Amino acid sequence: MTTPTPTGLKLTFESVQLRAVSVPMTNPIVSNVGQYTHWPFILIDVHTREGVTGHSYLEPYLHKSIPAITSMIQVLADHFKGKPLAPLDIYGDAMKMLHLVGREGISLIAMSGLDMAVWDALAKAAHLPLVSLLGGQPGQIRAYNTNGLWLIPIEQLANQAKKLVAQGDFKAIKMRLGRKTAADDIAAIRAVRDAVGEEILLMTDFNQGMTYGEVLQRMHQLDDQNLYWFEEPITYDNLEGCAQIAAQIKTPVQIGENIYGPREFYKAVRAGAADLYMPDLMRIGGVTGWMRSAAIAGAAGYPLSSHLYPRVSAHLLRASESADWLEWSDWAEPILAEPFTVQAGHATVTDKPGNGIVWNEAAIRQYAI
Repeated sequence: MTTPTPTGLKLTFESVQLRAVSVPMTNPIVSNVGQYTHWPFILIDVHTREGVTGHSYLEPYLHKSIPAITSMIQVLADHFKGKPLAPLDIYGDAMKMLHLVGREGISLIAMSGLDMAVWDALAKAAHLPLVSLLGGQPGQIRAYNTNGLWLIPIEQLANQAKKLVAQGDFKAIKMRLGRKTAADDIAAIRAVRDAVGEEILLMTDFNQGMTYGEVLQRMHQLDDQNLYWFEEPITYDNLEGCAQIAAQIKTPVQIGENIYGPREFYKAVRAGAADLYMPDLMRIGGVTGWMRSAAIAGAAGYPLSSHLYPRVSAHLLRASESADWLEWSDWAEPILAEPFTVQAGHATVTDKPGNGIVWNEAAIRQYAI
């Protein structure tokens, strides 16, 4: 249990506790980049000498990546033991440490997990929700449901789409594209629209599953389908190719979940790589990396949405100038003690101190790996 510190915001980094779980998915992922029936999480607890504990988690996709990530988190945590819990200083110090091994991939993922937990502890010590600590206010953020509509048989899409809308009276849902032919993608879109109606906004995601030539042709074929966006049409680091696609296609192009850190985010914006951006907290650099990237997006006038991590992302979107959509997933819900629901298509950031993460210890024991 978190104990309020008698010294206000003056916290000291003491230690980190790391655990891993694997949670079964209600709608297993079936995409061009893999199939997953279970979803791994790394749970992070940053303990301070003053008794305040900050929580965060990472979603590392691959179970086999957990040992490497947790090892890097521990290396960083050992370095910060006994130092003030000042997230901007910790972030800057970590980036200097990572110069020689790289500030992408596992290095930045590990730092992101620590950063999120540090900010949570600081917000709890201030008796503020994270959004308020960042200068924003609790309140609502519009959300879309991302919990299904993978590359499953077309005849299964209608029923699943109805369930996704009903989960929170959603006004927007996401489906995945990149089937064998354009006709198959069009049939899938039609099945979803017939099920939920034309008024429900439909985001789409190619999951980097096609080559530049393939996806450009496909997007031209689908450009009149009244889709809200095309997400990650090609590999994430081909910024020049993304920019060329965005210049040719009427439907907005969305990227960002695989951008590592605010410097790479800045490069993407400078390249005109997309019309819309959606950072992922695990890769962008946690809360610190997000807020620095949000400032870039806001200054450039690009709408900013989130990728996964709905509880923490909701706080950050409420503090971001060009906030657009919260991607809502329920994948972590089984291991969390308090539900984070959507009503009338909106999630709500409350005034509870911290980032909203509270562990369900019984479930963590059940899904432990």
